[in-house]
Amino acid sequence: MAARPSREIYIELVRVGDSAKLTAIDAESGVEAVVLGPAHAARSDLEKLAVQKLERMLSQQSDSNKPTRRGLVV
Repeated sequence: MAARPSREIYIELVRVGDSAKLTAIDAESGVEAVVLGPAHAARSDLEKLAVQKLERMLSQQSDSNKPTRRGLVV
């Protein structure tokens, strides 16, 4: 895996009953990624999953700014 630039990410964990919701928020862009899991899951596992999801979302946003080969250029 390529080295990633350091980003500030806010983490919020909320437990409700048997479930846990972890939200990872990119401080610069405000993009949020949310994962749900069992309340007894390790916080580090949920954090890792949420951060990976956030990084994927950010990379997809940066990829969407690149021109694609589909469609017709007029």
